[in-house]
Amino acid sequence: MTTRVAAASPRILLVDAGTTWRGAQRQLLLLAHGLRARGIEPLVCVPPRSRLLDECKRAGVATAVRAMRAGFDPLAVRGLRRLISTWHPALVHAHDPRSHALLLAALAARRDPAPLVVTRRMATPPRGRLRHGQRVARFIAITEAVRGALRDGGVADNRIVLVHPGVALPDVEAPRDWRSEAGWAQGRLVAGIVGPLTDGHHERSLEQLCAACAPALRQRAALVVLGGPATGRTELAGIPAYRAGFVHDVPAALAGLDLLLHPGGAEGLGTALVEGMALRVPAVAFATGGVGEIVVDGGTGLLAAPGDTGGFAAAVARIVDDESLRRRLAEAGPQRARQFSDSVMVERTWALYRELLGAPDGSIGG
Repeated sequence: MTTRVAAASPRILLVDAGTTWRGAQRQLLLLAHGLRARGIEPLVCVPPRSRLLDECKRAGVATAVRAMRAGFDPLAVRGLRRLISTWHPALVHAHDPRSHALLLAALAARRDPAPLVVTRRMATPPRGRLRHGQRVARFIAITEAVRGALRDGGVADNRIVLVHPGVALPDVEAPRDWRSEAGWAQGRLVAGIVGPLTDGHHERSLEQLCAACAPALRQRAALVVLGGPATGRTELAGIPAYRAGFVHDVPAALAGLDLLLHPGGAEGLGTALVEGMALRVPAVAFATGGVGEIVVDGGTGLLAAPGDTGGFAAAVARIVDDESLRRRLAEAGPQRARQFSDSVMVERTWALYRELLGAPDGSIGG
C-alpha cells in the first residue's frame, strides 16, 4: 500500500521490525503524524500482526507489510530491496536494531542508495564496524547517554544527532481519584511509583526504598504502584499502598497524583516524567539514563545519585514536608515538558531529513 504525494514532497520510508508496542513504535507513529501535518506522506514498513500496523491503519498512515524475522533474514532483505526499488524513497529511517541490519543489507547493492538514518536507544557502545560504519548517514541518539555510547563505540560526533523522544502532552479533564479508589483520607498526600516493577528484583528494591523512608511519612503519604499484574490495597514497609495494575489511561492516572516517584533506571527518556511535569506533578528520581536530562534538580523535581536509596528517601521526605517547594516544582513543570513535546521531536527529525536531502532551509515539503 502506498500513498500519492505531491511532487515536491520527498518520499520517506520509516521501518520498524518490532511486533510489540513500546517506545520505538510510539515514536514512529508520532513522527508519521508530524510529517503528515507538514505535508509529507511517509510510508511505514512493519511486520504483519504488529500493534504498530494496527495503529497506522487506524490513523490512515500508509503502510507496507514485510515479515522481518530475528537474525539475518534473506527473504526480509529481498522484500525490503524490492520495496525500495519500486517506491524510490528519498530517505530511509530505521527505528530499531533489526531493521537497521536488514536495511544495510537491502541498500548495499544499490548504486545510488538513499541516505540511511538510524535511531539508537541503547546507552551501550555499539559493536560491529559494518553496522556503524559510514553507510549510516546519521545516528539519532535519544539521550545524551546514548550519544556518549555512540562516541565511545567510534562513531564520529558529526554523524550523531540528539533528538529526545517526543511526548504528546496530555490534557486531562477527569484525573483519577486515588484517595476515593483506595479508601484513603482526603488529606493524605498521594505519591505514584512508575518504573520496571514487575519482577522480583525490582520488587525488593521498592521494598528497600520504602523501608528507608522516614517513619513520619507513613502517616502523611500513601503510594500508588502504577504497573505490574497485582491489584488492590496493601502496605510497603508500613506505608499504605495501592497496586493499580496495568494502567491504560496513564495521563488520568498521573493527574491524580501529588508526587511522582521514578526509582528505576531508564535506557530511554522516561515519558511518564514528561507527562507528569505537563500535569504539574513534581518528581523524585535517580539521575540515571535519560532521567537526569528531563528533571531539573530543584527546578521541576528532585534527583538522587544513582543507587543512593537514602538520598532518594530524603528527597521524598523533603518534598512531602515542604508544600511551598512542591508547589514551586509543580508550577515549573509545564514549561519544561514542552521542550520534550512530540512537535519538538518531529521538527528536529525533519530538520535532519532536510539537511540530508540538501534543503536545510526547509524549501522542500510543508
